[in-house]
Amino acid sequence: MCVVTKSYTWPISKLHEKSVGGLSFIETTWAVFLPSTIPYENLGPFGHFTKYLVDNHPKLFWLAWGIHIAEALYSIKLCKTKGITDSSVQRRWFIQTFLFGIASLSHLLAYKPPPKKQR
Repeated sequence: MCVVTKSYTWPISKLHEKSVGGLSFIETTWAVFLPSTIPYENLGPFGHFTKYLVDNHPKLFWLAWGIHIAEALYSIKLCKTKGITDSSVQRRWFIQTFLFGIASLSHLLAYKPPPKKQR
């Protein structure tokens, strides 16, 4: 099953990968901004690992944010390079790449635009 836009088809088969990545991003953002509200003990090993990172390596979260912003900005440039000119599609790629990072960007990198018709 695919979602079709004017310029590109997004495969839904990778939805699980993206969901895990997106949920991890949301959880880490939550951990940075409201660390006292997270029930670390209820998240099992992932909760203990997150608490360790929040307590000992908070700069890693800011680095991850920066990387996601850079990837999202690059997705807009890549859209233009690959001939995706519809601004709403570019905006969707920006948001999706910001949330899911390289899992999203890899689909855009793999996209081969159709050859231009010659007269």
